[in-house]
Amino acid sequence: MCKQLRLILILLVFCTVTGCALLVGAGAAGGAYEYQNKQQLDELEKEFSEGRISREEYLNRKKQINEGSAVY
Repeated sequence: MCKQLRLILILLVFCTVTGCALLVGAGAAGGAYEYQNKQQLDELEKEFSEGRISREEYLNRKKQINEGSAVY
């Protein structure tokens, strides 16, 4: 009986630790994706301020970036 309880406890701990690791990995991937969106917005701002793109193109591209982002 004691061995069964020990095995169940070990399995519960293992499942909990593995689940947390998956969440951390997903969070890191999401952070990297948002960083890429930030870089795209920065580049877009630079192109617009330098006059390389029109206001219409700027607004369209900014809208596309914002739609694909959870933060921006």
